[in-house]
Amino acid sequence: MTPTQQLMNLLGLAQRAGKLVSGEPMVLAAIKAQQLDLLWLANDMGASSLKKLSDKASYYEIPFSMAFTEAQLSQATGRQRVAIGIDDAGFAKKMRELLAQI
Repeated sequence: MTPTQQLMNLLGLAQRAGKLVSGEPMVLAAIKAQQLDLLWLANDMGASSLKKLSDKASYYEIPFSMAFTEAQLSQATGRQRVAIGIDDAGFAKKMRELLAQI
């Protein structure tokens, strides 16, 4: 299994475990509250949303990745989303390890 497939599976597992914050307004609030350990942004999301979320994540020193498209993130989680936050340190650590392998 490739690291990309493992990441997709891990996103689905985090969704089922209730460790995701999804949807732009909820993710933005979680960033400001510094509750996220990792942020996923779709690489094909709107420019203004991308700038807003990536700037906030950078300001609050929350690592983020743009490795996947909206379709891939939506398929992995079962919800149509362009921004997904991981609020569990264990999931975030494993995802960062897998990202390093891509």
